[in-house]
Amino acid sequence: MLSIIIPVLNEAKNITNVLQHLVTNASEINKIQVIIVDGGSSDNTATLVTSYAEISKANIILIPSDKGRARQMNAGARKATGKILYFLHADSFPPKSYDDLIIQEIAKGNPAGCFKMKFDSSHWWLKLASWFTQFSWRACRGGDQSQFITRQLFNEIGGFDETYTIYEDNILISELYERNKFVVIQEWIISSARLYEQHGVWNLQYHFFTIYFKKWMGADADELYAYYLKNIKQQRAAKVEETAAEPIKVFSDK
Repeated sequence: MLSIIIPVLNEAKNITNVLQHLVTNASEINKIQVIIVDGGSSDNTATLVTSYAEISKANIILIPSDKGRARQMNAGARKATGKILYFLHADSFPPKSYDDLIIQEIAKGNPAGCFKMKFDSSHWWLKLASWFTQFSWRACRGGDQSQFITRQLFNEIGGFDETYTIYEDNILISELYERNKFVVIQEWIISSARLYEQHGVWNLQYHFFTIYFKKWMGADADELYAYYLKNIKQQRAAKVEETAAEPIKVFSDK
């Protein structure tokens, strides 16, 4: 069985579409399990998950967890019954027959890897960045490409490092590259560019490069999160507040 683990926090806008995509694009639905790990959503994410599970009759379960992607994904892994774990973002859509593609790759002796990835954006930089994900270079990896791994190898590594509030995907990927156990499946997963749209492509890319460089220079988990909090999360919150404070415009036909 393939256990798909999706950490969520206020994903009401996306979660039903993702679940429907996973169910309809699996080659053998009876062999997949979907685990939604809710970090304390204040919207109706949980209700939507439960409703879709009942309607579809698919093997979908919802579990609560402390907030934090690493904590949530580890919680999902503990609940999973599959021998293969597949970690997926709530706004990413894997290719058709993704389950077979993953199982076939593991049968070849590749216990971990990802798909190459396209953003749902026409921006030239994001298209170029997407093109590079087909290569096996470590610098081309990221959580948006999803992550499959055998349970055995996941347990050997110790799961996701929960000291990292951000960058947790990259820490696990680095462990896999050090062990030379990573492959890129040459099929496209489509991921949302919503964070780039919110912050601006160049602004966000600069901060992502800075975080990557800081880690390369030896920054610890607290330093990376402090930078993210100041330059990405707080900026996003400020933009939401600014939008909410804009006066309502009234138009007339005069």
